[in-house]
Amino acid sequence: MKGRTIVLDHVNGLEAAAYLVDGKLDDLLIDDSDAPRPGAIFRAICDRPIKGQGGMMLRLPDGETAFLRQGKGLSPGQAMLVQVTGYSEDGKAVPVTDRVLFKSRYAIVTPGKPGLNISRQIEDENTRDELLAVATEVHDDTFGLILRSSCEGADPEEIMDDITVMQDLAHAVLADAEGKDPEALTEGDGPHGIAWREWTGASDVVTEKNAFEHLGVLDQIDALGGALVELGDGTMYVEPTRAMVAVDVNTGGDTSQGAALKANLAACRALPRALRLRGLGGQISVDFVSMSKAHRKQVEQSLRASFRNDPIETSLVGWTPMGLFELQRKRERLPLARTLRGL
Repeated sequence: MKGRTIVLDHVNGLEAAAYLVDGKLDDLLIDDSDAPRPGAIFRAICDRPIKGQGGMMLRLPDGETAFLRQGKGLSPGQAMLVQVTGYSEDGKAVPVTDRVLFKSRYAIVTPGKPGLNISRQIEDENTRDELLAVATEVHDDTFGLILRSSCEGADPEEIMDDITVMQDLAHAVLADAEGKDPEALTEGDGPHGIAWREWTGASDVVTEKNAFEHLGVLDQIDALGGALVELGDGTMYVEPTRAMVAVDVNTGGDTSQGAALKANLAACRALPRALRLRGLGGQISVDFVSMSKAHRKQVEQSLRASFRNDPIETSLVGWTPMGLFELQRKRERLPLARTLRGL
């Protein structure tokens, strides 16, 4: 199978979406029937401050709790709008932010941050001017508006419709901000909605029943249950623990002089995909094959280039005194191992 393919299906009754590049699984989304989805918006009630951390515990519907990292100026009993930023670990509160955004395929509406901005990835000045004119026709300056890179080449009518829908949703949600009880105001996008919103390149879309099985997606998902990642030039093991994700890189059977650098560069290219497909985030520590300090800079540059186009926010922290490389990655995805346990 050549080219890019988006596959929309269900796995054991759960909504799922897969992104294939030449038949190889490049991205995977599987819904969780229990956890609040990232992007969901709630009217939450402040419960109690967390001393020493500056945060606030919040009450959500159905007895759920949330944690807001910046709780300065808030008081118990106060109602506020929050948006889920990621999946919580077992036994921990749902992570949320008070910076609520309304994000769609072409537009992001930003309450409280007025202005009209266009993605910097759109560099052509004529295109930017045309998009500015399109947005100005429907922009409600009560809100801020960001036009995403997917607007380039898109139908102007579709862009305007998208902006209008997001602005209407923002008005409706803000109107429900006040209240004495916690309430879910939006449920967030499921895998099919995220696929439409984020996988915007030219692709074939397959929606037939059991498409995951017919296209070999289920077999590739099964393979992700193991830690081994074949690199061609060496091997890599990706093993999550409760505290962090450990990554170990090896040269395999290659004993040539440049084996260490080849394996490490291959690991740099493969790591974003390996983490993305497994839904892993948090603190990540990479044990590269021992190499000279002169090669560290080359490896770090390759790592930064690999993560540049990854959709999940990842901070490259740097080298430790013991020669490990540390990263911090947003917990935006549900860990695949947790999903597979429930299937």
